[in-house]
Amino acid sequence: MMDKVRWGIIGCGDVTEVKSGPALQKVEGSELVAVMRRNGELAEDYAKRHGVAKWYADAEALIHDPDVNAIYVATPPAFHHEYALLAAKAGKPVYVEKPMARNHQECLEMIAACEEAQVPLFVAYYRRGLPRFVEIKRLLDSGVIGDVRFVQTTYLQQLKDKQGEELPWRIQSELSGGGLFVDLASHTLDILDYLLGSIGDVKGFARNQSKRYQVEDIVTTTYAFESGVMGTGIWGFNTFTYKDSNEIVGSLGKITFSTFGDDLRIERIDGQIEERKIPNPPHVQQPLITKVVEELRGIGQSPSTGVTAARTNRVMDELLKDYYAKPSL
Repeated sequence: MMDKVRWGIIGCGDVTEVKSGPALQKVEGSELVAVMRRNGELAEDYAKRHGVAKWYADAEALIHDPDVNAIYVATPPAFHHEYALLAAKAGKPVYVEKPMARNHQECLEMIAACEEAQVPLFVAYYRRGLPRFVEIKRLLDSGVIGDVRFVQTTYLQQLKDKQGEELPWRIQSELSGGGLFVDLASHTLDILDYLLGSIGDVKGFARNQSKRYQVEDIVTTTYAFESGVMGTGIWGFNTFTYKDSNEIVGSLGKITFSTFGDDLRIERIDGQIEERKIPNPPHVQQPLITKVVEELRGIGQSPSTGVTAARTNRVMDELLKDYYAKPSL
């Protein structure tokens, strides 16, 4: 139990500028005391702009800083496993960006290391703390659409042109664990785990239709939650349009919402339709970080942990394993 959580960030890149970094300073009982980037000049620049006292170009130096008692790993997924294990060895709690790692095995090793060191492990699936998804869970638990029967996800976007010579890390499987599916679908799969419980059986296909990159650009799936709820999904990153839709259908109605927007639509069997907009806070990770800090201070519990996040990696592994097992992509 901590009186005050004093954070050190490993990898103070774009995600930490607005989404998370400022929240570490705004949450009660929390303080950002050090940041690290491999480029020391960029780390120093971040520290100066955000009023952070210390900056490093070496991750281990930050981890072993005695003023730092909790580590936030905000690097690409390829480095989550390494830094989480180093933080656990140092006896410091870890908050890791999503997806938790490149694959389920790395997740299991991270969980085991933190359990052995008796330090908490959290993952930045921050939608579990956002007001819109908390409200959707409340509605489902209240029985407003009756018994849930199935969920259907459609996520589409246009193929993005290559910019410059170097591919973004999100479409380098050795850094991300796959393509944009891993980066974006992980949010949806995790929030469905939060809303409906664990997914059990998973079947699906991953393909590269555009041949623009080596990673997959379309994934389809059918799956069954352990509760008996059924699910289907398609994520296409090579289409003509943008669509972001999740439909949870029950015996008395359905709830429709996007993963990345602010919309919420409730349709009832009696014909009533209710539409709402529930905007995100300025720093979208702040509600979840609040829960993480409260747990570390012994006054609450985080809804996103290494155990919950690893379940999403398991599902993604099942959907991508045949694609990446092929000798030539």
